[in-house]
Formats: sequence, C-alpha cells, structure tokens
Amino acid sequence: MSGSRRRTGNRWWAWTAGVALSSALTAGLVGLVAQRLAHDRMAPWVLGRAGGVLAYLLLVALVSSGLLLSHPARFRYRIGPAQRIRLHALLAALTASFTVLHVIALSIDRYAGVGWWGALVPAGSSYRPVPVSLGVLGLWSGAAAGLTAAGAGRLPRRIWWPLHKLAAVSLVLCWLHATLAGSDASALRWYYIGSALPVIALAMSRYAAAGPAERVRGRLS
Repeated sequence: MSGSRRRTGNRWWAWTAGVALSSALTAGLVGLVAQRLAHDRMAPWVLGRAGGVLAYLLLVALVSSGLLLSHPARFRYRIGPAQRIRLHALLAALTASFTVLHVIALSIDRYAGVGWWGALVPAGSSYRPVPVSLGVLGLWSGAAAGLTAAGAGRLPRRIWWPLHKLAAVSLVLCWLHATLAGSDASALRWYYIGSALPVIALAMSRYAAAGPAERVRGRLS
C-alpha cells in the first residue's frame, strides 16, 4: 500500500471512529435530557422533532458537499481537496449525531406510537407506518453510504463508490419521511421544498457538466 493510500485509509477509519463516538455521546446526552424532562409529556417529541429537522438539513448539506466533491468544476474551488473532505466528514458526523437524537427521543416517547421496533424496522410503527418506514429505510441506506466511506483509498473505486451513492437515495427517502410523517409537516412545507430545489439544481449541474466519457464510466455521483 502506498503512503498516500495508507494516509487516506487511516483518515477514513478515524472519521468512522469519530462518527461512532459522536453518536454515542449524543445517545448519552439524549438519555440524560430525557430523564431530566421525564415529567414533561411533550419533551421527548419536541426533542425528537427538533433533532429530525436538523438531521434532515445536515443531510441536505452532506449530499450537496458530496456532489461538489465530485463536480467537474471542483478544481476551481479555492478550498483544497483535503479541506473539502474534512468538511464532508464533519457534516457526516453531525448528521449521524442528530439522527441518533431523533431516533432515540421518539423511541422513548410513550405517546409517539413508534418505539424502538418502529424506529429501526420498516412497518414496525403503529403511527403512520408507511411514512415512518420510509424514514427507517432512509436511516439504513444512509448508514450504508456512510460505512462505505471507510473503503475510500482502501478498496477499488468500483466496489465502494456505487454503494456510497446510496446517500442520494437516503436523502429522497428522508425527504418523503419528513413531509409525510411529521404532524407539523404542513407548516414546514416551504422549508422542505426550498431545501430540495438547490440539491436538485446541483445534481443536474453535476450531470450536465460531466463529459460523455465520464458518464460511460459511471462516475456520476
């Protein structure tokens, strides 16, 4: 293994450990806050809803940064590739942390009708099972996309890169989950529409800027 490849692999393993640590710390913080606010019936729901909205916004930023990382115009950026990758990894860690917050808070909410089973298994929720299942599928596809990042620099691109594209699938599923599952989704309609349009425009720009040879090689993000 070359020195550059070894450094890349170590960086992604460090990123994976950072995500795991941040998620564990978030889980502990959620448990502590939930215990302190156990007397407040609405506290877990408010905490979980806030975590979900922030996790979605961070996922939008994460996918957008991934599109920019693979955009043909990336060489024009003033920020170097190492800094862009660090930003992408930071967004991934924050997205994972607030997703953990969202899942735990709603799982321990006795009135939400979700529970641990519904939060982790499709069709396991008694509350709006289809929209919640979309969120569960988005959770696992996003986790799969994140885990493939550990293969960058260690595995051939043709192996880890197609799986990493599940991040886009995760964003679509989470968007549907957010717009259909939340009881206050109608009040946030323009928030979800406004956040989706820039990502769509960026993805179209990414595709349009790619040359025919790149499209044939299947390197589109």
